[in-house]
Amino acid sequence: MNTAELHTLTGAYALHALPEPERLAFERHLEDCEACAQEVRELSATAARLGLAVAETPPRELRERVLREITTVRQENPAHGGRTRTGGSGRTGRWYAFALAACVAAAAAFGGVAVWQNQVAQDARQEADLAQRQNEALAQVLSAPDAKTSSAELTGGAHGTVVVSSSQNRAVFLASGMARPPSGKVYQIWFNDEGTMRSAGLMDPKASDDAVLLDGPVDRASGMGITVEPAGGSEEPTSSPVALMDFPTA
Repeated sequence: MNTAELHTLTGAYALHALPEPERLAFERHLEDCEACAQEVRELSATAARLGLAVAETPPRELRERVLREITTVRQENPAHGGRTRTGGSGRTGRWYAFALAACVAAAAAFGGVAVWQNQVAQDARQEADLAQRQNEALAQVLSAPDAKTSSAELTGGAHGTVVVSSSQNRAVFLASGMARPPSGKVYQIWFNDEGTMRSAGLMDPKASDDAVLLDGPVDRASGMGITVEPAGGSEEPTSSPVALMDFPTA
């Protein structure tokens, strides 16, 4: 394997996707190539963040939503010794309802809610599935054999790296040290299509470090830009770019 081929293995190495012979050859290459070593450090940090992407802390309102919905679920009295355990005052039935609500609330506090046959569970599954698909697509770009990277220093001491794969026709932007946007604003990423800016997605306004799978195909885009836009994003840029980066070509 020649040196040019070794330069293309940074993404696959960061994701532990190299067979043993290639891994050993690439590690020998890392000893003498600081550019590849830097890319591996950045991509490894991104891969670690991906593992946490679907393990988010439940929102504070989740507990209240679960407790509201649990009151609409009819509680059946358990049978014991062939007889139904009920009381004239109905206190036993209410105790089971409160116990079930307490169990669900406790599960929510620890980040694991098992509520079936209701919209809460369906929403959680859909969000997890979407995050998983995005993570898989992002990982495919980072580990693509033809993945090329370009890095630049951004305003305020931030650092950005863009990874482009022609075979995947996708790009990933990795940011570190980004200042938070003003209140009510968000960073929006744009493809530069021969001077025409095309929306490529929004960054997490609460994260100074972020990994973003750009929304849409790379196509003829020669680079990307970042602007500050109202929450929810804009159809076209409404402010001067805070960052401009060319896509790697070699």
